[in-house]
Amino acid sequence: MAGGLTRYRHLSRSSSHRQALLRNLVTSLVRNEAIHTTWPKAKEAQRLAEKLITLAKRNNETARRKAQGILYTPHDLMPKLFGELRQRYLERPGGYTRVLRTEPKDTYSQAPSAILELVDGPKDMRFAMTAAAVARDRELGKESTEITKMNVAKVTRYRQGGQEALDKLVEKVRALGLSTSAKAGPKDI
Repeated sequence: MAGGLTRYRHLSRSSSHRQALLRNLVTSLVRNEAIHTTWPKAKEAQRLAEKLITLAKRNNETARRKAQGILYTPHDLMPKLFGELRQRYLERPGGYTRVLRTEPKDTYSQAPSAILELVDGPKDMRFAMTAAAVARDRELGKESTEITKMNVAKVTRYRQGGQEALDKLVEKVRALGLSTSAKAGPKDI
């Protein structure tokens, strides 16, 4: 079946194993709001996570039952899913998750790895990187580039109090002195 059209990635697993793997990844994503895995697994888990958050936005009994069937620990995560995450994404029409490619985790297999994260959350990597770029531009006293301006618009668009949160994080980065450091990254903020 070389190059044939497939509806999803099989991930070299049987159907039940693949379903269990994806449920586990999505459960971890809801709990931690960011996970680090291989790129193909992240892309498949992203599909299921988007469906799960759409169910949470519906907020009816049928949606709750379907969401309960996806999550491994529904008694722990249903309040977060139908409370905090539902409110966060109520106005957003889609695109609740982001996949960022990273360096391979394992030096032996060299499998392409990625971070799957929920957007507009406390662990949003693009938000932290944009704040660091804005802080660096302000520190150097120069105008932000078009890409930085576009990223500012993207990260503040659907976030409640987005511009204020960005300004607060920019000031935090400047106070810590991380804006001009060459090795500073989002984990330092």
